Amino acid sequence: MGFFDFLKTPDINAGVADFRDTENAVLFDVRTKEEYDEGHVPDSINLPVDEIVKAEKLVEKNRTVFTYCQSGARSSRAAQALKQMGFTDVRNIGGIMNYNGRTER
Repeated sequence: MGFFDFLKTPDINAGVADFRDTENAVLFDVRTKEEYDEGHVPDSINLPVDEIVKAEKLVEKNRTVFTYCQSGARSSRAAQALKQMGFTDVRNIGGIMNYNGRTER
């Protein structure tokens, strides 16, 4: 790990591609409902970061879980919380503000 590696942010475009290529994966948009309704990655599930504990009732802990938000900060917090809850494969893919793909409302 280089000196400036901590400054790198996840690539949401690569992350969405990984999500699509991962069998039985889940993609959580951890923004608010209002933000989600303005436009989100297709096939994502809105689960605001403040409600992340509900993930335990939505998906099994052994499934691959991807998280994203607006810039990557909330999805990083959500990913940490999911790991602490016992989810085994959690990937923060960053912020939708850097997403080049199609969105839906």
